[in-house]
Amino acid sequence: MSKLYIIPTPIGNLDDITLRAVKILNECDLILAEDTRTSSFLLKHLNIQKPLKSYHQHNEHKILEELITELKNGKTIGLISDAGTPAISDPGFLLVREVIKNEIEVCCLPGATAFVPALVNSGFPCNEFSFYGFLPQKKGRQTKLKQLKEDHKTIILYESPFRLIKLLEEIKIFLSDDLQVCVCRELTKVFEEIKRGTPSELINFYTQKPPKGEIVVVIENKSIIENKNP
Repeated sequence: MSKLYIIPTPIGNLDDITLRAVKILNECDLILAEDTRTSSFLLKHLNIQKPLKSYHQHNEHKILEELITELKNGKTIGLISDAGTPAISDPGFLLVREVIKNEIEVCCLPGATAFVPALVNSGFPCNEFSFYGFLPQKKGRQTKLKQLKEDHKTIILYESPFRLIKLLEEIKIFLSDDLQVCVCRELTKVFEEIKRGTPSELINFYTQKPPKGEIVVVIENKSIIENKNP
């Protein structure tokens, strides 16, 4: 029976793959990968040999119809990204929506994603939070920053190491320099690093020690500051 599986892959440590994910990958007729080179390394590590096809933001519209046809013909397809859960700041949403529209079964497996361990590691309230992914680099960035200013939940962002200091400066200006911020870098990897502090403290730290790798930024719930300073 045809089915689309959304399969999370490790964000760093390869041991974070689930037993179920390995089982399903072995059962798929075709695996869609954001970068086949990256995914080939993981599949080789898991001793899985299955046909791989590129599926990324530059071709997802182009091959959509072809994939729906494959599924209608009874194929089982697994979608993976370079790291973490597909469709979370990665390609996947478009395919899932189209598969549902065609009344084909979709199954998303639980598994690795970067923002959950970052949120829990931050020590900030986890009962309510807003995940924004990557902010727009240019057009719409100011609008999104103003939206963050009005958000009273714990805020989670993804950011490039090359733009981290700029983001911290924007948090200082648009939100507050009294807020605590947690920067989680290279989660689950050998050089995992978690730094907490005010925007100014973190700007000073990363100016002296330029960051590298994948970064998640967690910003303290704004209402905590307001409660401290009524």
